[in-house]
Amino acid sequence: MGLLFWVLFLLPTLLLGQQKRLYGKIENDKDVEGIHILNTSSRYNSVTNQQGEFFISAKPSDTLLVSSITFVPEQVIVTQAIYDEGFISITLTDLVNELDEVYLGPNLSGNLERDLKNIEVEDPINFDDVGIPGFKGKAEEKIPSLVGGVITPLSVNIEGLYKYISGYYKKLRLRRKWDAQNVLVSLLLYHYPQGYFSDAYQIPEDRTYDFLLYCVETSDMQKYFDGGNHALVMEIFEERATEYRKRMNEKKE
Repeated sequence: MGLLFWVLFLLPTLLLGQQKRLYGKIENDKDVEGIHILNTSSRYNSVTNQQGEFFISAKPSDTLLVSSITFVPEQVIVTQAIYDEGFISITLTDLVNELDEVYLGPNLSGNLERDLKNIEVEDPINFDDVGIPGFKGKAEEKIPSLVGGVITPLSVNIEGLYKYISGYYKKLRLRRKWDAQNVLVSLLLYHYPQGYFSDAYQIPEDRTYDFLLYCVETSDMQKYFDGGNHALVMEIFEERATEYRKRMNEKKE
């Protein structure tokens, strides 16, 4: 009787922790191919096909991050109903890039060519031209060192200290690492023709994204690809393909 009680007590927890392969579909009418889906809870990844369809492993309460250059990134929680049905439908919001307001002035003649010539355009400031240093890289939040950046002999940055204690900076570093890896995987998918990895390395097409992410995470792929050393890139493909196929066979068994 006691054993039955514990089985019934733990059964919902055990079921809740089981991964299940969900079928998903992006319901937008256009630009639905190549959208990335990341399970932030388990690190499983997927990418949509031409019809906006994808498969991804998940369990209830997992968070799916859906990202694309043409849509607003969206987070979707896997509910128990979605898990039971095995299907998830997602409609994304178009990403609209609005132009800054331009003041043309009152003296318009109606002749478009003449009016365009009369519009004064200010050249953007170049730091080198005016002889002062300026930041030219990508603007992003700086992660200071704990000692020397957040905690100094004379002061303590309370906000920075909280971000360290709460794990914010750790998550920020991890998110930037994942973003860089996903960008590289997208470049690799664009660089090599469709079907290349299944023909050359016997990697199933529905596992190509995961295979490339595995290569990126476990090697210096970024350095070799950025440096144009494709011979070393292909050596990594060859080595990792053997390991990846072995892992796939072990999971099947």
